[in-house]
This record gives sequence, structure tokens and C-alpha cells, in this order.
Amino acid sequence: MSISLEQIKHLAHLSRLEFSEEELKEMQGDMGKILEFVAQIDALDLEGVEPLTQMSESTDVMRDDQAQGMLPKEEALKNAPDANSDYFRVPKFGKKV
Repeated sequence: MSISLEQIKHLAHLSRLEFSEEELKEMQGDMGKILEFVAQIDALDLEGVEPLTQMSESTDVMRDDQAQGMLPKEEALKNAPDANSDYFRVPKFGKKV
């Protein structure tokens, strides 16, 4: 299956991407390879094959969170470069509204 240069340009526009003519041609080749691969998968008989939702059989291998050995507030703030009685102070960042 092939994809036209106009289709690549349209996809780039929708994705808000800008490519040079050379990059567009390279992208056209890459997209063509992807579509060929998908066509190979589409040609397979997958009747009765369940979709893969997990890469392994294991489920929820995480332990339950348990709060223990917490630092007292004073100890946690002791080495802070700037703090008030309750919180770490950090510089403001981002746009001003």
C-alpha cells in the first residue's frame, strides 16, 4: 500500500508539524513501510485470537502503601534552603496571570 505526498502533507498539517521536501519524502517512505506491515497483519486469519491487553500474566505486583517511619515536620524542614514554620518555600515559576 502506498501513501501520496499530499496525504503526508495533510497529516503533517493536522499534526501541526513542518517538514522540508526531503523530510516529507523520507516520511512518505516510512509511512509506506508502516502501512505494508499493517496490511500483512490484516491478511492474517485472527479468528478466535483474543486481543492482547497486557504484556505479562502478572497482575498488581505492587504492595499496599503503609505509612511508617515518618519524619517530624521540624526534622524534614531542617535542611530546607527556605521554609516557614509549616512548608518548604520555592521560587515562583510560570506565567503571571
